[in-house]
Amino acid sequence: MNDFSSRLALYWPALIEGAWTTLWLCTIAMLMGFALGVVIHLIANGHSRHGRAFTRVYISFFRGTPMLAQLLLLFYLPSALGLDIPPMAAAAAALALNTAAYQSQILSSGFAAIPRGQMEAASVFAIGKFNTLLHIQLPQVLRLTSPALISELIDVIKVSAVVSVISITDLMRVGQQLVSQTYRPLEVYLVTALFYLALTSVLSLLGSLLERRWQERN
Repeated sequence: MNDFSSRLALYWPALIEGAWTTLWLCTIAMLMGFALGVVIHLIANGHSRHGRAFTRVYISFFRGTPMLAQLLLLFYLPSALGLDIPPMAAAAAALALNTAAYQSQILSSGFAAIPRGQMEAASVFAIGKFNTLLHIQLPQVLRLTSPALISELIDVIKVSAVVSVISITDLMRVGQQLVSQTYRPLEVYLVTALFYLALTSVLSLLGSLLERRWQERN
């Protein structure tokens, strides 16, 4: 037991750094995915037939293909076109594009729950579509869909383990490096899994607290 404790003390700093990289990367991807998800929703509910068809294809592709395949496409395709894309940018873009497909569906349910009378009132007072979206719709959509969005962020964190294949030093990559150094795969991957569990548990708790606070306001 003492030997394991001493080894854990050696694992800890690297795993903490990897966990921060994972959390930072996933947060950036989630925010980018949220913005893109709103755009996808607006296009999907717009008047353009081609736009609606594009969103259907987009959502089907990113929900129906493996995350690993999407990551490798976004990593190697720019190189084939002569563009030098940093691995971190490719990973953030892949995660953002993937989660945008899921978030657009989550957000659609939130937009649909807003009373039609509010939209009619905004139109009567000539608030404008952008201001209506920013000040009336999005705050309510966030409140209505926050549990599902937190759940999606947790899913993004779990699926982000695939970015280790393009040499990003995330939590999983750190675990792989420690295994190559210590030759203790079971022990290292168990601790790595516990780090993932800690991240997702904290987020789940924060989501529950946020939902409860909004319910108390109502």
